[in-house]
Amino acid sequence: MKATVIVKLKEDVPDPVGREVTSRLRSEGYGEIEDVRFGKYIEVSLSSGDRENAEQRIESICKNLFANSNIEEFEILGIE
Repeated sequence: MKATVIVKLKEDVPDPVGREVTSRLRSEGYGEIEDVRFGKYIEVSLSSGDRENAEQRIESICKNLFANSNIEEFEILGIE
């Protein structure tokens, strides 16, 4: 099985990398760019054949290792 996860800063947390990229894009002539925010795209391969167990394990991994719950949020995009 493979799980796909996105981790990103919470909406109210400033994103200095995104702010810098936004500024750079505007200076390069992309004036229509309003905002850029960066995150992490993660793929995890699991040996589990049990989908329910895989979902629980990925949720636990995200909460405990991938995302800092003070400033980040995560979304499990899918488990196949």
